[in-house]
Parts: sequence; C-alpha cells; structure tokens
Amino acid sequence: MIVTPLQEHIMSDSLHADFSFSELFEHTHDSRDLDLPFIGHVHLPHFDPVHIGGMTIDFSVTKHVVFLWVAALLLFVTVVAAARKNRASKVPSGLGNLVEVVVVFIRDEIVVPNMGPGGIRYLPYLLTTFFFILLMNLLGMIPYGATPTGNVSVTAGLAVIAFIMIQYSAIRAQGFGHYLAHLTGGVHWALWPIMLPIEILGLFTKPFALCIRLFANMTGGHLVIVSLLGLIFLFKTYFIVPVPILFVLGINMLELLVAFLQAYIFTMLTSLFMGLGMQAGHVEAGEHDHSS
Repeated sequence: MIVTPLQEHIMSDSLHADFSFSELFEHTHDSRDLDLPFIGHVHLPHFDPVHIGGMTIDFSVTKHVVFLWVAALLLFVTVVAAARKNRASKVPSGLGNLVEVVVVFIRDEIVVPNMGPGGIRYLPYLLTTFFFILLMNLLGMIPYGATPTGNVSVTAGLAVIAFIMIQYSAIRAQGFGHYLAHLTGGVHWALWPIMLPIEILGLFTKPFALCIRLFANMTGGHLVIVSLLGLIFLFKTYFIVPVPILFVLGINMLELLVAFLQAYIFTMLTSLFMGLGMQAGHVEAGEHDHSS
C-alpha cells in the first residue's frame, strides 16, 4: 500500500493528542506549501493580489497549480515521445502502442458514435481533455502528490473550455442564425418568453454538471480516507488500527478506478453535448433539403 504524506502525517501523531476531524480535513485543501521528500515544507511564491474593477485576482502559486503544471508537462512529454516512436516504427509498441490504443478507443467509441464523422476534427481537443484530466487525477495518488481536479477552480476552468467548445461546434454545424433560432425550441413565438430562459439555462447547466461531478468525485475519495484514518484517533486505541487501514487500502484501489472513470465520463459527456448541437444542425439541413 502506498502511504501518502497525508496518511503518514496522521499516523505519526500521538493517539492521545486532542483530535479534531476539521483539522484532518484541512490537509485535503489547497495550500501555499509543497511537501517534498528529504526537504520538508517548501513555501511557494506569493504575489500581491491584483485589483481589476471590482474583482480581486490572486496570481500566487499554490500546490494545485504546481501539480497542474506537472500534469501538463507530463502530458506534453508523453504524447511527443509516443508520436516520435510511432513515426519511427510502422508497428507501434510500448508507450506508442498504449497511447494509440487509447486514441483509437476515444475515436471509435466516444467521438464517432456521439458526434458522427464530423466530430473527428474535434478529436485533438477531446484527447487532450481525457489525458490531462487522467494525469491530474493520478497525481494525487502518488506520495507527496496532490489532485488538481479536487479544486473546484480547476474543474470550473475545464468546464468553461468545454462550454466554449460545445457552443462553437453547434454554431459551426448549424450556422449562427439557426443556432439562435434553436433556442426557441421550435415553438410558437408566444411561448418564446418561456422557452428562451429554459434553453439558455440549459446551455450553462451542462458544463456546470461537468464541473461539480469531477470535483465531487475526486474530493470525496480523499475525505473518506481521512475519515477512516481519523477513526483510529477517535477511538484512541491500537486495536482498531487494522480495520481502517484495510478500508483505506480498498478506497485507494477504488480511487484508481475512479481516476480513469472520471476522465472518461468528462470526455464522453463533452462529446455528447457537442454532438447534440452538431446533430441539430444536420437535422435542420436535412429538413431544408427535403422541403426544397
């Protein structure tokens, strides 16, 4: 079993110390420090907040930001290495073969069924989304690591990009005029005051659901692990130690599955929402050709 810094810190505390679950949950939050082996705490750069109008923006680097950068760097290095290896050999093997299997799966099982052949042009975006989310999920499972997708700001950023791509693909397939007309739901103009707010709200609920689903699932596992380890200090006895540890091991294995599953679900739902807009454009074009 891999022991994370959080678990190592909790297990090293005295059983007779004052116990508080709220203090344990603080370890699952973002912070301005990094825990590194043989070094300890490393303070990250802090910058004064920038005030723009009524908004205050903090550009300080946090732990989740660092591991988001690490995920981006790992993604870049991995795909470039796989692409060069596949270009040099007609028969993919090793890393190149593994990446190609995932690419073919996403293309044939997600993109084409949900978006049709026209969705191939959006395959690079969906592949980047899948691999990037997967790496961020997995980084939280290694010692001294953190899960950037356990930060709602990160998942909100991914959701905003998904929102832009969903609207862009719909406008490109339907045309801007048909896209606006589609917001009326095809009903009589007298019902537009009812349909327009519902349709516009629906545009935002889809990416909002993507944001909260990913954030909640990646945060929930860590909270469960902290809660299980906290039982040791709640009961203040060594006899109960094996039971929480066994459950923590099981949750760790489950989190490994969830890391892959949530990357798949985010990518699949994004392609599905994009496909709905693109198919609406094809239906409009088909009805126009049939009437003419």
